[in-house]
Amino acid sequence: MAETSSSLPLPSRRRYSSGEIKNLTSVSSSLIPTFGKVVDDIGYLHLNKYVIAPYDRRYRWWQTFLVVLVLYSAWASIFELAFKKASRGVLLVIDLLVDVFFAIDIILTFFVAYLDKSTYLLVDDHTKIALRYITRFWFFMDVTSTLPFQLIYKIFTGKWHTGEIFGFLNLLRLWRLWRVSELFKRLEKDTRFSYFWTRLLKLICVTVFVVHSAGCFYFFLAAHHKIPAHTWIGAKKDIKDLKDNADFKQKSIWLGYTYSIYWSIVTLTTVGYGDFYAVNEGEKIFNMIYMLFNIGLTAYIIGNMTTLIVHAAVRTFAMRDAINEILRYASKNRLPEGLREQMLAHIQLKFKTAELQQEEVLQDLPKAIRSSIAQHLFRNTVEKCYLFNEVSEDFVSQLVSEMKAEYFPPKVDIILQNEIPTDFYILVSGAVDVLTYKNGTEQVQK
Repeated sequence: MAETSSSLPLPSRRRYSSGEIKNLTSVSSSLIPTFGKVVDDIGYLHLNKYVIAPYDRRYRWWQTFLVVLVLYSAWASIFELAFKKASRGVLLVIDLLVDVFFAIDIILTFFVAYLDKSTYLLVDDHTKIALRYITRFWFFMDVTSTLPFQLIYKIFTGKWHTGEIFGFLNLLRLWRLWRVSELFKRLEKDTRFSYFWTRLLKLICVTVFVVHSAGCFYFFLAAHHKIPAHTWIGAKKDIKDLKDNADFKQKSIWLGYTYSIYWSIVTLTTVGYGDFYAVNEGEKIFNMIYMLFNIGLTAYIIGNMTTLIVHAAVRTFAMRDAINEILRYASKNRLPEGLREQMLAHIQLKFKTAELQQEEVLQDLPKAIRSSIAQHLFRNTVEKCYLFNEVSEDFVSQLVSEMKAEYFPPKVDIILQNEIPTDFYILVSGAVDVLTYKNGTEQVQK
């Protein structure tokens, strides 16, 4: 059913040109044009030649591609520190190729406009862009995390360095993880993606990265201990070699990685089967730090999962609470069964049609948009009503702009007898009966 109130103010109308409509789409981006600045047809500010808009679609795709490379470099930097043999094989070639892409991104950054926080306008001056980037800590970290130190050493000395210094320098690549954080922030605000699955993917990525990092450090501690047999993996019987009793460093890289990840997972989940345990003091200290960190990580994961699950079921909880309140109220006041069923039917219908209620969905929108939506939803219904066949278009527009939708369950009184009516109803679907009471009996008028 549709209802209209007695007051019918004139709706405001405004027509938009095609250019204006295109510019409205720029509101969905992170950059909103300020007043007084002319924008072009695609919604971006006019920029100087050879300057890239930070929210250009092609630049966004480039940034997304770099996030994939960041995920690899974050995995490889810690892996190569623990398993030194892996850093000289295929992974070395892949690392160099990844560094080339990030070097290109450093060059591109000198051509990307930035938002001035004082004026909230895009700065497209090449000199200002370059000075801002060079004088910030970001430039130093971008460069140091991209330089191939091991290859540079090989070029100048003619041999590969066998120390651990380059393994620790590779950890500078973890600086690039800020790109992943920015991507998830953008996806969480993007209505095209499910917020639940985006947050869940973020939790999975954090957990996998923590497990991988801890597992690699477990192996690193064992590989650099003076007595290989006096380590968590060297003491394992199926790892021991028959010749020197603990030659686990000569085993397969993936065998050691599998054992490391396994122990990291059972420690993270606090299961601890007892097949692996800390042997020397260094491993015991790392285990204590890791388990203390796991307390916070577990709380973070459980808290986020609880929030996501509760948020998905909050409407169901609200409906069940409302029904329980009604049942308690009806039982306490000994209401008749028919009245109790009407109350329950009303509450259930309210929650089923909550997304269709105009007041709740559109209350924060300006009046012009609400009026346009009402014209789209109710105008055809009003024009088909025989009462308004020959009325003027202006009257119909005024009438429709103040309409709202209402839903009623079966066997509910809409207007009571002898009640002064203040609303006008147009029946869209269903049927109504007119009931009168004469001589104490209920009669249906036909």
